[in-house]
Amino acid sequence: MNNLSGKKVVIIGGTAGIGLAAAKAAAELGAQVWAAGRTEAHIEKAKSESGGKFEVRQADTHDAEALAAIFSEAGTIDHLVSAAVGGERTLKPFLQQTQEQFQAAYDKLWGYCNVVRVGAPYLADDGAITLVSGSPARKIKPGQSPLSCVGASVENLVRCLAVEMAPIRVNVVSPGTIDTAMFDHFGDEKTEKLNGMTATHLIKRAGTPEEVAQGIIFVMNNGFVTGTTVDVDGGRILS
Repeated sequence: MNNLSGKKVVIIGGTAGIGLAAAKAAAELGAQVWAAGRTEAHIEKAKSESGGKFEVRQADTHDAEALAAIFSEAGTIDHLVSAAVGGERTLKPFLQQTQEQFQAAYDKLWGYCNVVRVGAPYLADDGAITLVSGSPARKIKPGQSPLSCVGASVENLVRCLAVEMAPIRVNVVSPGTIDTAMFDHFGDEKTEKLNGMTATHLIKRAGTPEEVAQGIIFVMNNGFVTGTTVDVDGGRILS
């Protein structure tokens, strides 16, 4: 059932990758959508791809004033989503990282906390919050300690919030290896690299932002789901 018709949806980190795909999907289902990002290039791209079907704004997860301006513009929010990266990750063994490098990854968590704190007063009584973590939270490879620890913290935060904020629903979607711009640095070798990274997965390919967006749409639509982690990972955590 499409429960998004006429609903107000704010997606922080909604101007690229998974967030942008979710903004497009929600708009197609009839929602009134505000998609926010911090990078000017992503904002301009999102505007060009929106087709006028959703609003695009600039905001960082750590900028409470900018977030409040978007929430105030939207008014009473039915669905609040944060898919922003929000922090720098140093992907190398833990003992080869400085304390500052490891801590920097937690800017994602602090950003999510900020989004929830600032956005909560604007949520409808039956509203919902959806955050995005990642499969390294439960499927760990060497050099992924920042991804894993922060992702696990996000997933546990969601369970805490679901208990404390009920009847507002709070869920998290956990993507696996997804073909987004974060892998563009591979250049012409991107497809080959992604194929190698997913060769042992149950579904032997990278996922798409649109597939993860469908997981976000699911928890937005289903009023009986809260405190849940939805895996959209091609079976990565089982492989």
